[in-house]
Amino acid sequence: MRKRAAVLCGAAVVVSGSFTALPADASTSPSAVTAQAAKVTWKKCGTTDHPTLQCGSVKVPLDYRHPSGQKITLALSRVPHTAKTYQGPLLVNPGGPGGSGLSLAGFVASSLPKALAAQYDVIGFDPRGVGASKPALDCEPGYFNPVRPDSVPGTPAIEKANLARVKSFAAACGRKYAGLLPYINTVNAATDMDSIRQALGAKKINYFGYSYGTYLGQVYAKLFPQRVRRLVLDSVVDPTGVWYDDNLRQDHAFNDRHLAFLAWVAKYDSTYKLGTDPAKVEAKWYAMRAALARKPAGGKVGAAELEDTFIPGGYYNGYWPVLAQAFAAYVNDKNAAPLVAAYNSLAAIDASGDNGYSIYTSVQCRDAAWPRDWRQWRKDNWAVYEKAPFMAWNNAWYNAPCAFWPTSSMRPVNVANGKLPPVLLFQATNDAATPYQGGVTVHHLLRGSSLVVEQGGGNHGVTLSGNACLDKYLAAYLTNGTVPRGHVGVADAVCQKLPDPKPLSTKTPASAAPSGSGVARGTALHHLVGFRG
Repeated sequence: MRKRAAVLCGAAVVVSGSFTALPADASTSPSAVTAQAAKVTWKKCGTTDHPTLQCGSVKVPLDYRHPSGQKITLALSRVPHTAKTYQGPLLVNPGGPGGSGLSLAGFVASSLPKALAAQYDVIGFDPRGVGASKPALDCEPGYFNPVRPDSVPGTPAIEKANLARVKSFAAACGRKYAGLLPYINTVNAATDMDSIRQALGAKKINYFGYSYGTYLGQVYAKLFPQRVRRLVLDSVVDPTGVWYDDNLRQDHAFNDRHLAFLAWVAKYDSTYKLGTDPAKVEAKWYAMRAALARKPAGGKVGAAELEDTFIPGGYYNGYWPVLAQAFAAYVNDKNAAPLVAAYNSLAAIDASGDNGYSIYTSVQCRDAAWPRDWRQWRKDNWAVYEKAPFMAWNNAWYNAPCAFWPTSSMRPVNVANGKLPPVLLFQATNDAATPYQGGVTVHHLLRGSSLVVEQGGGNHGVTLSGNACLDKYLAAYLTNGTVPRGHVGVADAVCQKLPDPKPLSTKTPASAAPSGSGVARGTALHHLVGFRG
């Protein structure tokens, strides 16, 4: 989970009204009957990059079964429309769960064609429990402080140490937030979106979600199909695997993506001098991991932190040059400083990251059933590790609090839907975080949807990040609802991936961000979308 930028929020409004009852473990949400919602009061909160940004907030019920009961506050941001043609609010979400969406509004508004963005109020929001929304959860501050135990439980002692950590985290969440945890889930987050719609005075919303935001969009569309005007889902969560099976599938895909990175390093042996054989480069990476398990770099980067540092490369290949430079410096020059710098830049967790992880676990552990018998986790993750070792156990421990979570689980939402206007899906074939099959599955589940595929692409979050072919389809859809119907295999349209990055100049420090117009957009997007989402 990445560090995320915060944005000030303004005055609050209260959404009230009559809602049908929602059983605590139900998989569907109440529909709003007639909510009398005050309008949001917007205040200026512009930044240098986004000077017209405004902030506000809305109060919503903690428990929609009791709409007059306890309220919580959702933080909102807005880039207001300026054109005479107004197409309504465009709600945007970067994923997570646990990602702040306040800054995403400015990014989307500035990345779309200017005349098109001017037709929408682009609305960012922090979902319940996140960031500037109140209350914001932080179960165990400093949970990811280095150096953690080795993620691979090669001995009973290492497994015991990791189990103690995840049990402690789950227990801490239960102690601090017993009254909140039952209501932190995707169904309530989707219902909150409809409360935002009401507060905006809109009959329908447009929605644009990345990563987990695609699942949030699927659930919203299932619960409120009559409120959907346009729906864009980029890097699509497979709803049939939430969340245990989806995470196991991720492990295989991330291993493939890590191998692609190592092959890229081998291709540029003249720069990195780690060998031209990808298998030998891989051996050097795992030798580095073993050395760091024995002696963490700078007292900060052990084996688990090394994985944390390189996992972002599975989300976005724009980080490959920085990671390769750090890898080469450690192996060839015995210089750990670039590796520590890369960890600080890409993997270190601050308070916003602690908050994001607290929501990540709260939502995923509540949304669906997880095995409660640790023997099942041990069996499944060792089986994955044998074929895909890169992220298997790191990801297992990231999700393991769900084996000991203090609340019961809900039934996953059946998102199959034949009541929507055309929906536009974007999916890269080699996406690791949301593997390709998820996009195909949702294409079949959302009748009349259109799937645009980035062939050969491996990044997670592919629109508004430099691929003009993809962005052309996005702009056409947001302009007038046009979707491609090309039927190229299972897809309706295919775009070729962008070229992989080049190595950094020898004068570029390893901690520097990639540059170049397309790369800069991709880097900006992936800072907002973050990791593990």
